Amino acid sequence: MTPVTTGLLGFVLLVVLMLARIPVGFVMAIVGFLGFGLLASWDASLNLLARDFFAIFGSYNLTVIPLFVLMGQIAHYTGISGRLFNTANKFLGHLPGGLAIATIGACAGFSAICGSTSATAATMASVALPEMKKYRYDPALATGVVAAGGSLGILIPPSTIFIIYGIMTEQSIGKLFVAGILPGILLAILFIITIVVWTRLRPGLCVPAPKASLRERIASLTGLIETFLLFLLVMGGLFVGVFTPTEAAGVGACGTIVIALLGGNLSWQGFARSLNETARISCMILVIVAGATVFGHFLAVTTIPAGIGAWVARLNWPPFLIIGLIIFVYLLLGCLMDSLAMIMLTIPVFYPVVTTLGYDPIWFGVVIVLVAEMGVITPPVGINVYVVAGVARDVPLQVIFQGAMKMIVALFLTALLLILFPQIALFLPGLMK
Repeated sequence: MTPVTTGLLGFVLLVVLMLARIPVGFVMAIVGFLGFGLLASWDASLNLLARDFFAIFGSYNLTVIPLFVLMGQIAHYTGISGRLFNTANKFLGHLPGGLAIATIGACAGFSAICGSTSATAATMASVALPEMKKYRYDPALATGVVAAGGSLGILIPPSTIFIIYGIMTEQSIGKLFVAGILPGILLAILFIITIVVWTRLRPGLCVPAPKASLRERIASLTGLIETFLLFLLVMGGLFVGVFTPTEAAGVGACGTIVIALLGGNLSWQGFARSLNETARISCMILVIVAGATVFGHFLAVTTIPAGIGAWVARLNWPPFLIIGLIIFVYLLLGCLMDSLAMIMLTIPVFYPVVTTLGYDPIWFGVVIVLVAEMGVITPPVGINVYVVAGVARDVPLQVIFQGAMKMIVALFLTALLLILFPQIALFLPGLMK
């Protein structure tokens, strides 16, 4: 068999094993090991497997992942998410769709200290859904907003996917983080506009909450202090060049623990759960990264990425059409697989094409994270929808998907604006030292 044929068969086997519900990290490692063995030698393949797994699990740069995950977990168990929602609710809850708008605001705030889309969705579902149910919010509106709002967790920094993309492409993780700020704010605003239009067109979807007094609103602002301090500490340090990303993650995790201890909001049981969840999530991510690294080396010897690059060069299409085709492929893949696995698989193929076309790699990183956000709320995978369904057990899965799909308009519009105006993503990184 030719290398290209072996590579194509490898992709087929990859899909089959993923459909068999084998964990995606192991699937990529298995296929990469078998393919590399067939094309090179089994001794070389065994050596590749050992070297790649050791390199990933022993990487200093990747320690940023468990540190940011710990930061988000501690924040979750100290009740920061609840205080964020309470503040947003006091200011916005009395408006039509106000609790849904407050949920988006709280999701954006929690994303600034979390970095995980599923963790943001799960946390906000437990906080916001009971309140929206209390005021008879339509189930599709309530659950769809939480599922979509959770997607902000991988765009607003710190973001796990930005970390992986930066390491794979040798781009500055700090610049990627900063590049996600304005698009994240823009997306949150467009989510809010979508809710306003949705509730204006169908006024019976919800009942406004009572209007809070000025005293209650001012008192609730204390719920923003912790998030503001942590975000300012981590992102401010990165922006002015005081911290490296790994140092920023360590400072953020330590800062979260100190804030939790000073506030007396973290129990020993909550701390133990934070450590347990941090270990579980970090191991899952690192196994996916290690498996994708093995698979990427297999792809390299198949010559498929180089062949695709050469084919695209021969097309002689305008660059915007080619980038549109790439985004369309990401949209299709986002419906079928986990966002992290999708990015790990496709970066070796598409990144050389994008840089050859002259597009900024920082901008491209933000765009594919946006497209990955669409994948977390679209069927049949839609991981955020399943996370919300696990909390709202009385709401059918198809109802949550219906609500989430109405919110996807905001994601498409944000992606379009980023393509038309790249400076939305590139302005802040351009100011960094």
